[in-house]
Amino acid sequence: MAKEYRVDLDALDQVVKELNGVLKDMNGTKGKAGSGTYLPSSALGKKYAEHEMLHTAHRDMKKFIDDEIVGKIEKLVEDFGQKSKKTKEAYDDAEHENKIH
Repeated sequence: MAKEYRVDLDALDQVVKELNGVLKDMNGTKGKAGSGTYLPSSALGKKYAEHEMLHTAHRDMKKFIDDEIVGKIEKLVEDFGQKSKKTKEAYDDAEHENKIH
């Protein structure tokens, strides 16, 4: 005899909603990482040997945070959310088909 399994579609729907909320919050984080850490070249002083090196290091770190950290987390959450949504839709369709037959 085969065991039956049930999927809590409401819980799966809640996962999708929460992941969408995380993505919305990530937009704020991405904005802060980009514009909230702006550092004008003159803020580090001028006319000393390490000035350009410090400014370049700051610019490179901002880009790394934006692209390699925030961007990758955002993509991971978005991919998982899309897969969760498709899974829920597939279960919805299967449940609908079972009710018809």
